Amino acid sequence: MARPASASRTLHRLLALSALVIVLAASWWLWSGRTQSPASGFRTGNVERGDVRVVISATGTLRATTTVAVGSQVSGQVKSVAVDFNDQVSKDQPIAMLDSAPFQTRLKQAQADLASARASVNEAKATQRNAEADYARKSDLLARQLIARSDADLAMAAREQASARVASAQAAVQQRQAGVDNAELDVAYTVIRSPVDGVILLRAVEPGQTVAASFQTPVLFQIAEDLAQMQIDLSIDEADVGQIKEGLPVSFTVDAFPDRQFAGEVKQVRLSATSNSNVVSYPVVVQVDNADQSLLPGMTASAEIVVSRRDGVLRVPNAALRFTPPGQDAAVSATGASGGRGGLMQDLPRVADALKLDATQRAAFDMAMEGVLERAAARTAGRAPAAPPGGMGGGGRGPSGQAAAASGGPSPEAMRQRMAEAMERNFVEFRASLSDEQQTTWDAELRAISTARRGTLWKLVDGQPQSVAVRLGASDGTVTEVNGDIAEGDAVIIGQERPAA
Repeated sequence: MARPASASRTLHRLLALSALVIVLAASWWLWSGRTQSPASGFRTGNVERGDVRVVISATGTLRATTTVAVGSQVSGQVKSVAVDFNDQVSKDQPIAMLDSAPFQTRLKQAQADLASARASVNEAKATQRNAEADYARKSDLLARQLIARSDADLAMAAREQASARVASAQAAVQQRQAGVDNAELDVAYTVIRSPVDGVILLRAVEPGQTVAASFQTPVLFQIAEDLAQMQIDLSIDEADVGQIKEGLPVSFTVDAFPDRQFAGEVKQVRLSATSNSNVVSYPVVVQVDNADQSLLPGMTASAEIVVSRRDGVLRVPNAALRFTPPGQDAAVSATGASGGRGGLMQDLPRVADALKLDATQRAAFDMAMEGVLERAAARTAGRAPAAPPGGMGGGGRGPSGQAAAASGGPSPEAMRQRMAEAMERNFVEFRASLSDEQQTTWDAELRAISTARRGTLWKLVDGQPQSVAVRLGASDGTVTEVNGDIAEGDAVIIGQERPAA
């Protein structure tokens, strides 16, 4: 009878232990639920370090750097064609010939006219010699008073007329010589020659065809001078052309080689603007090395001009810069937990360190920085009656910037300009302590960081969203370079999780 009682007590113990386990499990679940981050409904991305390439995309057509259109300088019937498409030709090489028979006939006629003119010169010279001899005789007789003066005058006039006839005959010879030269040129032009070394791109003539030389002479051949060097003609929108400079690298692809990336370089930004449907664009010429002759004239190139490249920088997804938690101001000034105006307070010491300051310069910089921080803190706490022009606000992104925009106040660009001017005033004494070279570097760096674009993003700190003001750099449309109170690996909010259906 003892065995059943013992079994009953064991069963009761097991049931009690199971209940305790269930209670502990439920308590842990409730505790974990209460301590779960309220930010668990946010989607996040990581701050990472990498490269940012800013490119401008465009399409264009490949063509030879120099293309020569060859026509005919004389009219006539094509007798023969010596070249075909893709043939390599050298300078002065015959590429076609016209029927020269009509031009040979004209040359012979011109040569006969020249011979006749030369004979006329000889005749005129003989007449001149006779007139001079007659004038000499009559001049002697007049001196001995054997003839009248009128006879001597007539002899002198005859001599001058003979000299004029010689000059006229000699001019006629020159005229006839010019006719011969012209006829010889026409005969030479019946042989059409290549003006350059290159390759035949177009042959638009056949034997037997009649060619008419006029003000609009038809193109018989097109010759590319050198296909080892080619160019791409791009059309760039006026909004982007200001970023393009000579020497910028260009990468492009062609449909013939979809898996191959080609390289080029901006050679020229031309000033001849074109307008199409009120869209203004400018031609940009890209120089391309085609040593292997794989690229052909007329190919369509999809090009990307690299206008900016930043290597090894902190970057965040662009969605992080567009997100604002519900119930939060979209333009938080980030003077709270983030403690800096988009990295401005962090950038200034970095610039100062790069100047390699001595003790006196360092003391001047520290004093200026202390004054800037004090004024910023006073404005934040409301102790300052008014901020100096341009202030130290985050480039017009805070509440004051929104109010200004709503009331028709200064634009963000104007705010950044005023901020740059205020920064120059804050550090005027420090700048005076610098050398000329240091001043140049300081001015350039200060202008760059004080006029930079600013933005606000949110990162998760202990499960809570916290605003961070950042200075924005280059962007490729997907990620953006940032500087500020943020580090690699930080989780930044890019959106909210959609509630389950």
